[in-house]
Amino acid sequence: MSAHDADLRADRPGVPPVDPALCARRVAVDPPPPAEPDPAVAVVAAVAAVAPPPSPSRRFVVEATFAREVAVRAGELLMDHYERVERVDYKSARDIVTEVDHLSEALIVEAIRTAFPADGILAEESGVVDRGDGSPATAAGGRTWVVDPLDGTVNYANGIPFFCVSVALVVDGAPAVGVVHDPCRGETFEATCDGPATLDGRPIRTSTKERLSDFVVSLALGGRGVAGRLRTIRRAIRIPRSMGSAALSLAYVGNGRFDAFVQSSGLSVWDVAAAGLVAERGGARLTNPEGGPWFDLGAAPKSFGLIAAPPEHHAAILDLVRGEPHPARAARTA
Repeated sequence: MSAHDADLRADRPGVPPVDPALCARRVAVDPPPPAEPDPAVAVVAAVAAVAPPPSPSRRFVVEATFAREVAVRAGELLMDHYERVERVDYKSARDIVTEVDHLSEALIVEAIRTAFPADGILAEESGVVDRGDGSPATAAGGRTWVVDPLDGTVNYANGIPFFCVSVALVVDGAPAVGVVHDPCRGETFEATCDGPATLDGRPIRTSTKERLSDFVVSLALGGRGVAGRLRTIRRAIRIPRSMGSAALSLAYVGNGRFDAFVQSSGLSVWDVAAAGLVAERGGARLTNPEGGPWFDLGAAPKSFGLIAAPPEHHAAILDLVRGEPHPARAARTA
């Protein structure tokens, strides 16, 4: 302490002398906080720790473990921001995107690039990432991950707890792995093309109801004559529902929460790639509204529809959607 400081202290009785060591500690620069771990690297590390090795009977077990892990991590991110959305942008008059869609997709896409750098990616918000060999991600051959980082964005932005994360792997033009994670309920639907559909690891099956009149159906119809077809379908089933997340509603067919799923148009590949596989491996029959194949990796966004139902009821529902009486129904009313 300088003589000047000592004189000042002497004029102020009761003030303790300054401790030079304490002053030095106060001006010392605090060490920087530890760096946050890279979420993509964390996902890959978690998968490496828990994934069993592939086997002849389960070719895609590593990819399924990865899809489940990254979907759960993205779901945690969604819940961290739930009911605290700061920015909503309009993609069209009725279609919105939030900053959380982009955050979730960035996490998933970066994890895929880290774990499977040779694979293509088709994601709702960021579009197409071609495969490592330069071939288009939407080409029928090869491997492409199909990602919907937040299906049910309108529900999410309005605080309605019905939305999900959807991650699928398409191999040679057909879904091979599908995971649909519902972060609100903490549920994960999962399927592979060579394994059963599961919910949180437990095998699931589609509805076993015998009568179409008992069906609860996820229903979204459009086009010409829709009013008449809606009335006909409503009379044939117990009740329709429209929940605001095509992927989660379609996954519900896999365990019978919905007895069937009907959407005549407006679907995109990322809506159905994972959930459709879950429903199919759960025992449902899936077609487009004309009765043809339900999946086309190269389909344009919002360009197709899908019908999923137990095999014994699929034809009757297809006829109702077309506005044609099913032969069995026509015979009963003759």
